Amino acid sequence: MPEIKHSVPSDYSLGERLDVYISKLDENMNRSKLKATAQEILVNGKNAKLSYKLKAKDKIEIFWLDSVPDYIEPENIPLNIIYEDNNVTIVNKKQGMVTHPACGNWSGTLVNALLFHWNLSSIEQKKEGGTNEILKQRRPGIVHRLDKDTSGIIITAKNRETEEYLGYQFKERLLQKEYICIVQGRPPARSGDIRTQIFRDPKNRKKFKADPTVKEGKSSRSIYHCIACYGPYSIMRVRIKTGRTHQIRVHMRYIGCPILGDSLYGRKDELFPEATLMLHSRQMILKLPDSKKYHRFKASIPGRFKKTVSVLRKKYPREELPKIKGKYGKK
Repeated sequence: MPEIKHSVPSDYSLGERLDVYISKLDENMNRSKLKATAQEILVNGKNAKLSYKLKAKDKIEIFWLDSVPDYIEPENIPLNIIYEDNNVTIVNKKQGMVTHPACGNWSGTLVNALLFHWNLSSIEQKKEGGTNEILKQRRPGIVHRLDKDTSGIIITAKNRETEEYLGYQFKERLLQKEYICIVQGRPPARSGDIRTQIFRDPKNRKKFKADPTVKEGKSSRSIYHCIACYGPYSIMRVRIKTGRTHQIRVHMRYIGCPILGDSLYGRKDELFPEATLMLHSRQMILKLPDSKKYHRFKASIPGRFKKTVSVLRKKYPREELPKIKGKYGKK
């Protein structure tokens, strides 16, 4: 992945925008290209906007991919559709599928599959203009996302009105999202309420950290319940009250129970050395357009979960933790 790493001189005093400054440094990286292809922009190790006003000694890191396609194409990719009407398509996303096109994943995404399923034509990509406009054009119908290796239920909108209607429910936390996961270790209590700040790990830009004592980052809340324990493994149900990047993965690690198969936040497992991420979006409760009542949708349990639990049942007796609740982080 191409990158720019640069330290602003100690005698710098112009206070220019970041994109203006960079365009003067490298004639091959103009402002339009930055908007269209930048995957991550860091100043002093923290996320920054292109409009950031630079100061002396600022340390700049920009990561991007050069090849933005001219079009997002429909692709005939089979989908496991849970429910569909004139406004929404609810999908049980398979593990390994990226939600929408982005740097490094311009094809094979859920958006590519939906364009074909909805009988829509290819979408021409904007390469100039505001960053939000460019990104929004790559995500038609997408109101929330799942990580590539997280499987399960995801709802998509067929029209702008529905997209705004669903987006409001996500923003105002008027719906319920529930996940299941298999973790390494046992939680400190059978159930718990985790409230922390989540922020990017300054030592590894791909990772995030949880800490209730810092002011940086974004507030996050997850409520978990331990369904059962099998030896040094636990099956968990997690409801998220906020939707931060990697939230459940970070929170499970925070309480000492990293998710089995998590190559970023977990650890290599001797019993399941080939395990992939054991995190599945199991259930969603929300209102559909033109409906006054809440609807419950469930995604079936994936095969990788069934196989893993089968091994655990043969090797360890099922146990339940005492009915003790735990609180972690902020009140």
